[in-house]
Amino acid sequence: MIETTAGQEFPLREAHNLVRDLMTPNPWIYWIDFLFHNALGWAAFVTVLSTPLFSVWQMAAAIVAILAFYRAAIFIHELAHLKKGTFRLFRLIWNVSCGIPLLVPSFTYDGVHNDHHKRDVYGTSKDGEYIPFATLKPRAMIGYVLLSFLLPFFFIVRFLLLTPLSYVIPPLRKLVWERASSLTIDMSYQRAENAIRNDKHWRLQEFATFVFVTTAITCIALGILTYKALILWYAIAMFIFFINSLRTLSAHAYRNPGDHEMEFAEQYLDSINVPGNLFITGLWAPVGLRYHATHHLFMSLPYHNLGKAQRRLVAGLSDNTLYLKTVRTSMWDALRRIWEEASASTVSRDVPAATLDAVARQRNA
Repeated sequence: MIETTAGQEFPLREAHNLVRDLMTPNPWIYWIDFLFHNALGWAAFVTVLSTPLFSVWQMAAAIVAILAFYRAAIFIHELAHLKKGTFRLFRLIWNVSCGIPLLVPSFTYDGVHNDHHKRDVYGTSKDGEYIPFATLKPRAMIGYVLLSFLLPFFFIVRFLLLTPLSYVIPPLRKLVWERASSLTIDMSYQRAENAIRNDKHWRLQEFATFVFVTTAITCIALGILTYKALILWYAIAMFIFFINSLRTLSAHAYRNPGDHEMEFAEQYLDSINVPGNLFITGLWAPVGLRYHATHHLFMSLPYHNLGKAQRRLVAGLSDNTLYLKTVRTSMWDALRRIWEEASASTVSRDVPAATLDAVARQRNA
C-alpha cells in the first residue's frame, strides 16, 4: 500500500482542470526532435567507425551516438501512447530508421506498456514493467542492471534465429510471442495473445527486423562491412539498455508486493518525478520521462507538455503536498532511496519480530 497523509485525498479533479488544454501532441515537435537525434546518432556512428581506435574523437563520437540513439529510441514510449490510428507515417519512419536497426520494433512495446497503466494491472503480478524491488534484496536491482549487457545478444538471437525457426515450428511460434516479444523488466512476463494496440501489422515489423539483422551479419561475413560495425552496434545498444535500466529503477518506488490493485492516484504516488536539470536530467530521462509520475497521472499528455504541466501543478494546486511527494532531486537520490528501502525491508524480514519489538521499545523509551 502507498502511504499518504491520514485523511488527505489526492486532488485529481483539480489537477486535471489545470492541464486539460495540454493533451494535444504537436507533430512538428515529434518530427524535428526525432529526426535530428536519429540523424545525429547515425552520423556519430559513422564517425566512430572512421576515426582511430580509442582516440579522443572516437570516444566523443561514441558518447554522442549512445545518447542520441537513446533519445531517438525512447520515442517508442510515445508511440505506445499516441491515439490509435494517428502518427502512422511517424511510426513507419521510426521503425525503419531506428526501431528495426536497434532490434526493438515498436510492436515489442505496443500493448504491453498500455497494460502497465491499467488500474487492475499496474504493480500487480500481471504487470511486466513492475518488480517490487523495494521489498526484495538489493541484489535484485544489481541483477536487473547487469542484464543490460546481455540484452543485445538476446535480441540478435530472437530475430536472427528464433524468428525463422518459429515460422516452421508452431509451438515455438507461440512461445516466442509470449516470452520473447516484449520490452519488459519482468523476465517471467507472459504476453497475452491480443496484447496489441496500434501495431496490427507487427508480423511485417518482425520479418523486416529478421531481414535487417540477417543482411548485416551476412555483409560482415562477406567482408562488405567490417566486424567493428557489429561491435560498435552491440556497445551502443548495451549502453542504451544500461542507462535505461538505471532510469527505470528511478521511475517508480516499486513498493507494491503484487497482490494489491492500485487506483490512479496510488499509481502516481508510487511513481517518481525528477525535474532536475533540463540538460543533464534530460540526457538519462529523455522525451519527458523525468516527469514519470506526472505521466502516470495523465498518460495522454504528450512528452513536450509534461514540463509545463509539472510547473502548473506545483504552482496551481490548492494543496500540492501529495503531488510533491513523488519528487526526487536526481537519479542518485531516487536510486539511494529505493536501495535503502530494499535494505531496510531485507533486515526486517531477517531479524526476528521480538528483536524488532525490543528495538522499537528502546527507541520509544
